[in-house]
Amino acid sequence: MSFDTDVLISGAGAAGLTLAIDLARRGISFRLIEQNTQPFSGSRGKGIQPRTMEIFEDLGIVDRVAAAGGPYPPLCQYRPDGTHKMSLLTEADVFPTPAEPYAAPLMLPQFVTEAVMRERLAELGHHPHFGTQLVGFQQDNDGVTAKIEQQGGEQVIRARLLVGTDGGRSFVRHALAIDFPGEALGVRAIVADVRLEGLDRFAWHRFQFGSPETQVMICPLAGTDLFQIQAPVALDGEVDLSPAGLTALIEDRTGRGDITVRSVSWSSVYTMSARLADRYRIGRVFLAGDAAHVHPPTGGQGLNTSVQDAYNLGWKLASVLSGAPEALLDSYEAERRPIALNMLRLSTRLLGEVKQGIMRRDREARQLDLGYRGSSLNVPGSVSGKVQAGGRAPDAPCRGQAGQPTRLFTVFHGPHWTLLGYETRDWPPAIAGVRIVTIGVGHELIDEEGDIAEAYGIEPGHWVLVRPDGYIAGIIPSDELEEQLSRYFAHVLSSPPNVTFRGS
Repeated sequence: MSFDTDVLISGAGAAGLTLAIDLARRGISFRLIEQNTQPFSGSRGKGIQPRTMEIFEDLGIVDRVAAAGGPYPPLCQYRPDGTHKMSLLTEADVFPTPAEPYAAPLMLPQFVTEAVMRERLAELGHHPHFGTQLVGFQQDNDGVTAKIEQQGGEQVIRARLLVGTDGGRSFVRHALAIDFPGEALGVRAIVADVRLEGLDRFAWHRFQFGSPETQVMICPLAGTDLFQIQAPVALDGEVDLSPAGLTALIEDRTGRGDITVRSVSWSSVYTMSARLADRYRIGRVFLAGDAAHVHPPTGGQGLNTSVQDAYNLGWKLASVLSGAPEALLDSYEAERRPIALNMLRLSTRLLGEVKQGIMRRDREARQLDLGYRGSSLNVPGSVSGKVQAGGRAPDAPCRGQAGQPTRLFTVFHGPHWTLLGYETRDWPPAIAGVRIVTIGVGHELIDEEGDIAEAYGIEPGHWVLVRPDGYIAGIIPSDELEEQLSRYFAHVLSSPPNVTFRGS
């Protein structure tokens, strides 16, 4: 049976769009479908963490995202006696470094983030199919036969692989009968994007912060004229989300009659829960994003974890579709599910702190330290030092031999692997899909200020193998490189190279 596409992606939110962009730049055919007739219009996931900014740089949208958003405002917390205190959500001394070019989270409403992603996808020649719903599928050893419904009627699509990025109520997860254990967290809340009068846009306003049941938070949404209202509500009963209803809620909880909601552009009432799918894959069908895990919004982890799921999965799907061993796909769940479990624990803990009046965004929330230290994709016997296999590959400014300034992230950009040789005398021949770059006097890159040496802490003659998603696969001495690369790439590349050193 012939195939209509390589990958069918069900759900055009942040995870689905990330996966689509990554597959598009790799030349993999796909179809991105979304059951809703229009793009999501709410601010829900408004925090972009530094690690996600690094991913957006690789996908070619970081500057657009940064231009559309802005920094988190200071937090203004009002006491019942009429006084208030100002504080920062992140540490005051968070600044970019050569190794970490994005230091603090960016605020950007989710609907703007996804609009930027759709624009990038269009540049690559693709677009989501809205008003198209996945209603059934069957899989066999070769692919997936999916049934979709759209305005023109029903259609059957044959795809090699199916990825469910269709949210917390995922049809794909239910169809696979994958358990979604977890717990309700005993908090029901409203979130609404509004235009209002009576508050300035220079602070995130928090009233009744000492009372979890009656607090209300009103945050100016960067890049828009909107404010986001967040407030806990009773676990049952109707909630009036009209401008008049929200104005009354604010007055009741703040004691102020000068704050008036003029219009509501989007609103939702939701019950917080923390749940994690038992499996991320069955056969040729995968889950990513909220379909695999749901978090409370505290800490700003949900959208970011979803983007990173898709970024991890994209290069692996592309590799296998290009001929790499299918066993590579097993590493997706093995790497990403523990990350989601830790994020659930973090978000739940931060929710408990919010109930006690504490709001913070420290380093743990920025996701720069996440990695895959125990991954099966790490090179066996890899050298450990300041960086190690499974960790994030740091950035570093450097200079090319022609005198031009550049960065390691510029070297990493794109769908390829990268092999960095530090002050090496020998090097391997060209390897398809791998960019080989040497560093040192007389080499391609010059570590003029010592930033590479500082960030990596590696010895002369060592090679750093960086995965397409920016994580270190291994650090290998020159005398082991030939054997290690040949063995390693036999498991992850479609055409394993025969690596033989050539001298300088």
